[in-house]
Amino acid sequence: MPSPPGGFEVPLWRALAVFRMASLAYVCVLAVRDADRYAHPYAVAALVFVMIIWTGVTAIGYARPAWRRWPLLLADLGVVLAIVLATPWVVGRTALTHGVPTMGVAWMAGPVLAWAVSGGRRRGTVAALLVAGADLATRERIGQSSFTGVILMLLAGVVVGHVARLAADAEERLQRAVELEAATRERERLARNIHDSVLQVLALVQRRGADLPGEAGELARLAGEQEAALRALIAGGGPATASLPAGPEAVDLRTLLSRYASSAVALSAPATPVPLPRRVAGELAAATGAALDNVGRHAGGRAWVLIEDEGATVTVSIRDEGPGIPAGRLAEAAAQGRLGVTQSIRGRVSDLGGTVRIVSAPDAGTEIELTVPRAVR
Repeated sequence: MPSPPGGFEVPLWRALAVFRMASLAYVCVLAVRDADRYAHPYAVAALVFVMIIWTGVTAIGYARPAWRRWPLLLADLGVVLAIVLATPWVVGRTALTHGVPTMGVAWMAGPVLAWAVSGGRRRGTVAALLVAGADLATRERIGQSSFTGVILMLLAGVVVGHVARLAADAEERLQRAVELEAATRERERLARNIHDSVLQVLALVQRRGADLPGEAGELARLAGEQEAALRALIAGGGPATASLPAGPEAVDLRTLLSRYASSAVALSAPATPVPLPRRVAGELAAATGAALDNVGRHAGGRAWVLIEDEGATVTVSIRDEGPGIPAGRLAEAAAQGRLGVTQSIRGRVSDLGGTVRIVSAPDAGTEIELTVPRAVR
């Protein structure tokens, strides 16, 4: 079963709630201990009550994934900043000078950790700088201990944010692994069923009808092509696309060209994916299909398709053993309005910034090389 969204972050949010409650208890202990030293003890009591209420609100709010958004994050930071900035008035400058702790103490690190868990290192650092700046603004004298607190808060924001991002990345990878495993199992199950039924029937039709004349022989040939296509799909259709780089525009050229594989068309491709931008892969596959269509109409027999990944460019070669293209035939066909090679092949590849090379000789077959750059401007 796939893990729920944010599943790896749930323990972090729970730990944050525990931290805020524990730090709130510490604030309450200090408030009782130093009650007689505060300039406005009743105001201190009111702020402690607000901190208790807000700790409960954040515990409930952050427990719900839908609420872990900017409204609650900004409100959390605003409440803490207000309490920190109120410290000089409610506690008193004299008490602070004599070592009485500020109102926030450790509790004011709550929004820093919340921002770090929700957005990573950068967001945690921003929150830490804001809270630390407010804390420093309440002090008349800034010493080494003041900067120690600032550094600790910054480290907390960075470390917790980093851990949160690692957890999110781990969850995403686990999700992809689970989906891939489920797809692989389903493909294997379908492969067993197809092998036991459809493939065996197609193979039987192809074998018994291969030597029959007329439409029966044509049906046998089509059955053989469909058997080869199904076998190619079962053997490599699923995992190939799963291992592509992330992003909606990445398409494995092997997957698009595999549909042309049959008993009459042999496809040779690298063992690893050949990712191309979606438009480039689609146009290159269409040009390859047009070339194979010409082979079927004019050359007959078998054809071979080879995919070569050369890094900056990708080349698809289509070769047949037909009678070849007579000299001047392509120009004559274009003049007659038959633009299969000119538009369907050359036009598509040229629009992609690629090149088409056609090598043909009488009774020696034809080879068409389609080369396109991987990145099209």
